[in-house]
Amino acid sequence: MTATTKKIYFASDFHLGAPNEESSLKREKLLVKWLEEIKSDAAEIYLVGDLFDFWFEYDTAVPRGFTRFLGKLAELSDAGIPIHIFTGNHDMWMFGYLEKELNISLHREPIVREYSGKKFFIGHGDGLGPGDHGFKVIKKVFANKMSQWMFAKLHPDWGIKLAQFWSGKSRDNNEDEKYLGEDGEWLVQFAKEKLKTEHYNYFIFGHRHLPLYMDVGNDSFYINLGDWISHNTYAVFDGEKLELKKYVG
Repeated sequence: MTATTKKIYFASDFHLGAPNEESSLKREKLLVKWLEEIKSDAAEIYLVGDLFDFWFEYDTAVPRGFTRFLGKLAELSDAGIPIHIFTGNHDMWMFGYLEKELNISLHREPIVREYSGKKFFIGHGDGLGPGDHGFKVIKKVFANKMSQWMFAKLHPDWGIKLAQFWSGKSRDNNEDEKYLGEDGEWLVQFAKEKLKTEHYNYFIFGHRHLPLYMDVGNDSFYINLGDWISHNTYAVFDGEKLELKKYVG
């Protein structure tokens, strides 16, 4: 990668499928337009969780829809652009379909990468930092192999409808996010704690649905990517600096 020709892009929390088919389709088309525009200068693309409001891969079925988005990802992957997808708390039930069909890298936990001498800590962000103990318990249940096996035994028509209802309730609890201050932002606290043992230039997360770019230490920054329900925000690293931007289409 060079600063003049190639860039690394980060985005998260598309929640395709929510809150209804009409608005989801509009958002999906906007995402496809954005992906088409960055195709020419993207060195890598990181999609950092909750791409779908709900996703579960049965042995022989996946949720219907999202063909424009998945087709565009396949096109970019076929063109040789590495694509990284992170599972989020709404779409953690990815079991191999997307890796095989799209030839992408799937990450279930945060990862560390280094570009142009800058160190990146990248993850969806759910369950990290202090607090949110109720969610952490629920996440363990959802990640449990027996729970996944039992859910897979439901017919997709029943299982997907039930999960969509649950996802809607979870998303409602996160609407109208407000900045909670450094002490109240759990991912900020997580970043500061990590810096006590190892230096990172950028902590990049999703999950909060709130675009944030904060100084958390000596040449270290916390970036929350926001979402594509209310903000249409993403981050781009050009080899020298990282910027948080808004896509207007």
